[in-house]
Amino acid sequence: MTALRVIVDLDRCEANGVCAGIAPEVFELDDDDNLTVLQEAPSEELRARLEQAALSCPKQAIRLDG
Repeated sequence: MTALRVIVDLDRCEANGVCAGIAPEVFELDDDDNLTVLQEAPSEELRARLEQAALSCPKQAIRLDG
C-alpha cells in the first residue's frame, strides 16, 4: 500500500481554516493566515478526518494521495 500523502494547492487555498479545525495535527494557520501542512505523510489513522477536511475545503485545495 502506498503511504498517505497530503497535497495542498496553495494557489487555491484561501486559508479559511476549515481543515485546521478538522485535523489540527496536520494543518495549521499562522497569525498571518498562512496555511502550513505539519505532516505531509500522516498516519493512516488520520485518513477519515483528512478526507473530511478535503471534502470540506471551500476551494477544494486539498488532495490526498495513497
